[in-house]
Amino acid sequence: MPVGIITGASKGLGRALAEALAARGWDLVLDARGAEALEEAAQGVAGHGTRVEALAGDVTDAAHRAALVAAARELGGVDLLVSNASALGAEPLVRLAELPVEGLRRALEVNVVAALGLVRAALPLLRQSPAGTVIAVSSDAAAEAYGTWGGYGASKAALDQLAAVLGVEEPGLRVWAVDPGDMATELYTAAVPGDDDPRPAPATVVPAFLRLLDERPASGRYTAPALLEQR
Repeated sequence: MPVGIITGASKGLGRALAEALAARGWDLVLDARGAEALEEAAQGVAGHGTRVEALAGDVTDAAHRAALVAAARELGGVDLLVSNASALGAEPLVRLAELPVEGLRRALEVNVVAALGLVRAALPLLRQSPAGTVIAVSSDAAAEAYGTWGGYGASKAALDQLAAVLGVEEPGLRVWAVDPGDMATELYTAAVPGDDDPRPAPATVVPAFLRLLDERPASGRYTAPALLEQR
């Protein structure tokens, strides 16, 4: 069975993607900070009959990242690494003039530094896989200038650049930065708590990720809305 690591997998897009991959026969290593929510998610994902390892922890912790890779190695290797865990930098979001430096530092640590650290830990196993793949979950805030989204957007823009360079440096892998578009998630609610406009459920964008895995286009940046429109 192919093996994937998904960070931020206890809810939202991470859990929806885990459910879809498990339904396709993937064995999975799931990460999130909240142990109780992660265990509940893992039990649901394991209902598809595949092996699921749930490791609660913080992706900024190098020992935790090493444990995720070790768990995947026990399952057979790493065919897919999805960096989905994200930090906003401030909750709710604020203008740059009010953004705490420590908040920006946290966003960069989670969204960029930890993502690269996990790639580096998993790279030997990814290179051994015949279909080694890295997915960096991006955001439209990485490419557009939205008020109050500056810190988060800057971290995702940096993540996009890391993914682009990794794709050049590792031609044997597929490395995709994927902007999922608007979704109804707890992260968005924390970012903009007063916004009650309807948004798609995370499960509705999962087919875009599955399309990438099925068709394996060149490494690069993709948007879920465009992938779904082209189906």
